Amino acid sequence: MIDPRRLRILRAAADHRTVTAAAAALYLTPSAVSQQLAALEQETGHTLLTRSGKGVRLTAAGEILLAHANTVAAQLERAEAELAAYAGGTAGEVTVAAFATGIAEVLAPAVARLRDDRPGLRVRVRDAEGDESLPMVLDGEADVALAVEYRGAPREDDRRLARVPLYAEPFDAVLPAAHPLAQAPDVALSALAADDWIGPYPGNPCHEVMLLACELAGFQPALTHSSDDFRAVVALAGAGAGVALVPRSALRGMELKDTVVRPVTGPAATRRVFAAVRRGADRHPLIRPVLDALALAADGLSTR
Repeated sequence: MIDPRRLRILRAAADHRTVTAAAAALYLTPSAVSQQLAALEQETGHTLLTRSGKGVRLTAAGEILLAHANTVAAQLERAEAELAAYAGGTAGEVTVAAFATGIAEVLAPAVARLRDDRPGLRVRVRDAEGDESLPMVLDGEADVALAVEYRGAPREDDRRLARVPLYAEPFDAVLPAAHPLAQAPDVALSALAADDWIGPYPGNPCHEVMLLACELAGFQPALTHSSDDFRAVVALAGAGAGVALVPRSALRGMELKDTVVRPVTGPAATRRVFAAVRRGADRHPLIRPVLDALALAADGLSTR
């Protein structure tokens, strides 16, 4: 008989690629994780993990068991959702991990709506970059992720997660006021190929969007200055340090001293934002209203 508790440890090892990282996510010691994985291999009669450099990777047998582990986890989430619905589910706490502009654009309006519509539901917000929120949901540190599509993100058909698309927004070019293209009505990215660039650090989803857009325009940007804070990015552009691509919502209400903002022609740089929960949890009577409120707030972006 396979101990289902050990399946969670297998999922963590697969997600985090090292025993140490899996142990940290599960609040266990690395030796405890290793022991539980060894016990799981004894239960199944198969080698489930192999060493790969400094980390671990699943064997073919491990991949088969992981698929079943994802199904079991989703079914348990559905069971919790149905039990909570049976009990009424009118009061409780939902933790949402979201990036800063996502908090401002949709999460804060959703919290305001929920305060009126569902007074017994408490929303706890945790600031997390777009690539950090999904692991937090998978590790059980958050119930809902407000995340950004990026290369390396779990696919839409990932069996661990259920998604709700929210909104997509363009990136605008931010140029120094003295830039030769500052008077142009719009800017082609290819015209900025020779400029120094300012942008987020690798790993930030907006970094990936910037790279992909520039690649489609036929060049690799010379990323001279790095910051995950768009206010710092805009300030550097205003100082003449380079050019940048910034999500339109991040520019709203920002002081744009000594800069100009122009729409981009050619390859579209777009940030696609979605909410995600563990598969099966989207039916939970506390989580479902949060997802609905986020969707309503996203629908209202065009009128705000």
